[in-house]
Amino acid sequence: MAIRIFITGGTFDKEYNELNGQLYFKDTHLHEMLKLGRCRVEVDIRTLMMIDSLEMSDADRTLIVQQCIKADEDRIVITHGTDTMVETAIVLAKASINKTIVITGAMIPYKFGSSDGLFNLGSALAFVQTLPHGVYIAMNGKYFNWDNVRKNRATAQFEEL
Repeated sequence: MAIRIFITGGTFDKEYNELNGQLYFKDTHLHEMLKLGRCRVEVDIRTLMMIDSLEMSDADRTLIVQQCIKADEDRIVITHGTDTMVETAIVLAKASINKTIVITGAMIPYKFGSSDGLFNLGSALAFVQTLPHGVYIAMNGKYFNWDNVRKNRATAQFEEL
């Protein structure tokens, strides 16, 4: 069965405006990333939203939960901004969805060329195929249980509590 990928935005998909120096959203880079990574896993990709996770509302998180529940697939990867992915993981875990859900993102936009996004996406796809049902965060080659992780803003890394 295919893996469902839900896109929510985040640094993963940001573009850089050379005129004003701001980051913005245009289209997802996920298809390009999967092609570049020579992905041979069957995936079904759906864009739910393209927002910075700091702007994500309770209604946005409710939509993510609803879409995870509705998905035919029991293996789901969610691309998400790193600033609030732990909060989304908590909401998903509290919904008690009997599926494997892995949330991933990037510290540096994919389009910058030095992004960790491609590696994180590949890791998330591997973890979602091997981990038991539950909610996880996958960053920098590691996975974390939803209730034992935080973003360390001083080191720009995710770590266990």
